Amino acid sequence: MGAEPNQHVKAWVEKMARMVQPDRIYWCDGSEEEKKRLTADAIKAGDFQELNPQKMPGCLFHRSAQNDVARTEHLTFICTPTKQEAGPTNNWMAPDEAYKKLGDIFAGSYKGRTMYVIPFIMGQVGSPFSKVAVELTDSLYVVLSMRIMTRMGKDAWKQLGESNDFTRCMHGKADLSMERRFICHFPQDNAIWSVGSGYGGNALLGKKCLSLRIAGYQARKEGWLAEHMLIAGIENPQGEKRYIAAAFPSACGKTNLAMLIPPASMKGWKVWTVGDDIAWLRVGPDGRLWAVNPENGFFGVAPGTNMKTNPNAMKTISHDSLYTNVALKDDGTVWWEGHDDPPPGHAIDWKGQDWTPDKKEPAAHPNSRFTAPAANCPVIDPKWQDPQGVPIDAIIFGGRRPRMVPLVYQSFNWQHGVFVGATMASERTAAQLGKLGEIRRDPMAMLPFCGYDMADYWAHWLEMGQKIPNPPKIFHVNWFRQDDSGKFLWPGFGENMRVLEWILARCCGKGKAVESPVGYMPAPNDINTAGLDIDPAVMKDLLTIHPADWKAEVENQGQFFAQFPNIPAAIEGEYEALRKRLGV
Repeated sequence: MGAEPNQHVKAWVEKMARMVQPDRIYWCDGSEEEKKRLTADAIKAGDFQELNPQKMPGCLFHRSAQNDVARTEHLTFICTPTKQEAGPTNNWMAPDEAYKKLGDIFAGSYKGRTMYVIPFIMGQVGSPFSKVAVELTDSLYVVLSMRIMTRMGKDAWKQLGESNDFTRCMHGKADLSMERRFICHFPQDNAIWSVGSGYGGNALLGKKCLSLRIAGYQARKEGWLAEHMLIAGIENPQGEKRYIAAAFPSACGKTNLAMLIPPASMKGWKVWTVGDDIAWLRVGPDGRLWAVNPENGFFGVAPGTNMKTNPNAMKTISHDSLYTNVALKDDGTVWWEGHDDPPPGHAIDWKGQDWTPDKKEPAAHPNSRFTAPAANCPVIDPKWQDPQGVPIDAIIFGGRRPRMVPLVYQSFNWQHGVFVGATMASERTAAQLGKLGEIRRDPMAMLPFCGYDMADYWAHWLEMGQKIPNPPKIFHVNWFRQDDSGKFLWPGFGENMRVLEWILARCCGKGKAVESPVGYMPAPNDINTAGLDIDPAVMKDLLTIHPADWKAEVENQGQFFAQFPNIPAAIEGEYEALRKRLGV
């Protein structure tokens, strides 16, 4: 039971090696010496380029294939014995068909390459939350990224011992063809096969694949929650700290909230980062819900990140970080659209071509990324490595809604809170492709990441409510309400701390609220606006419900729910109750 792979691991690695036929097999140990050696190998092979060591110490630059720059949801499959188990919002493929289809692509694909064996833990070492996995890959980009994103190395062998309970993660770039690219999840086998992509979201299999799709299936079976949520500690001027978990769809400020800096007028308030993307939650011995961030790093979108939107993220990625598909400046530093620095006079763009400001194409890909150790974050919470996690007082859902949806409201109870999460949505804006105002439902921000039928997922949330004697209170926020001219009514960013203050007051039984058709809401003067230049009429608008405006909203909710034949009766009941309260 030492720091060596067990017989189950060795047998699986040998079996996979017979399929992909690598020239050699390298077993990663997670040491610093190994990091230096593999980094040198990656630079020599052209997988990475070292950035300016004076301005960006320890940072590397990677450019992916141009057809391989994002998660490919249409090529992502849940491979359960029956299609019903995967549900109507997932792509499904029968397990035998998937193993055969991907096996044919994998066959011989490692010839001339090295198979890297990556043992890793999602979660803290020795934590009751944590899960052991092994990823096989032919990509040094994956190896060096997994070093940052997971707890990788000999500790995984120690924790696994002689057990056969580990997630089998098989990855290969093959020829990077879109026609031969598949990301398949086998929940019953605790396995993930990903072929044809080198992009992080498709290739770092501890990320969404394991931490949400596979872990979510395990969580339902074992009685916990695996969620697409940030975790943050909010400390008041008296030094009291409470923790929140929050789920937002993409482009709704999730990482910004995880690293929020309160406004200068709210002296003494602090926000501490536990995690920016994934939360695993279990009922603790005290009857509360406790959460850990199973990751060891941040994998964030670079464009739009700057010292105004997220100064803590900028400090986090200033050293010992990886950059993918950003622009490369002539001085060996990087740039992207929305950076603090003005556009460079000349750069090499994400495609590897000369770029100048007069070009119509962006210099950095819109989904260009940074990969950074969580330990770099200047406001990382002292308990972020605690094996027991942190106690959660509030769960916050949110979306980008220019109209109707108020700044903040609280659910009536846990069951109603599950309904609030199940109806989460964002509306397309003029800057997004698609029809203006089109509503995109993304329940709990989990639509692309739920590893089984989403209606069963809601049922699991409802069942969890029966198992938590002291559940967190559930809220919904909307930082994005606009006036008729398209101007944001709420200033957002650090000012969101004012809404969090009301939320935490509600969790302590202190905050005032009035009942509305959608939930408990603050009156306009219940939100602390000291030091904020905002018209009282705007605050009133931000916290007003117009029932007539909600008719289209509830109709859209009904259309979304109609695709689930096994929707829980409690969700249907909450839907009908909302219609009745709104009079629609």
